[in-house]
Amino acid sequence: MLDLSALKNALASFPSGVVIATAVGPDGEHRGFTASSFSSVSMTPPLVLVCLARSANCFDTFFSAEWFGISVLTPDHENLAMRFASSQTADKFSPPSHFEETAHGLKIVSSALATLICHKHANYLVGDHAIIIGEVESVKLGEGEDAMLRYRREFHRLGRPRVAAS
Repeated sequence: MLDLSALKNALASFPSGVVIATAVGPDGEHRGFTASSFSSVSMTPPLVLVCLARSANCFDTFFSAEWFGISVLTPDHENLAMRFASSQTADKFSPPSHFEETAHGLKIVSSALATLICHKHANYLVGDHAIIIGEVESVKLGEGEDAMLRYRREFHRLGRPRVAAS
């Protein structure tokens, strides 16, 4: 029998980037979650995917949403990443100064390393998660150089090595 604890530890040993995915529910409420399961799928057409647990509070919103946003995080977004990773239903989009509204009424992280606005291409229910695939309709690049990574259940910084002052 597979040791699920060992599997989780093995998967946590694979470093990955960190994003916040956002969507708007049919009730007009903004929802979002933190994910490290984000990937490019295709360049033609431009497709990306994000995975979401079926047990997530925002599952119904993302599964039915026609549009969603992806914000690629920097190390400065650690508190925001923790808030969106929580199952708490408190207003994750506060303070509003951390977000900007885009086309289709989506809120994205205003200081993200990059943001992608995606039109839903497909949903796939697989095990206890859903794979949500979107066609990228627009991209915005931010000013930062350092990316946030998730490795062994902790956040880390990845970027260009700093040049020491002479």
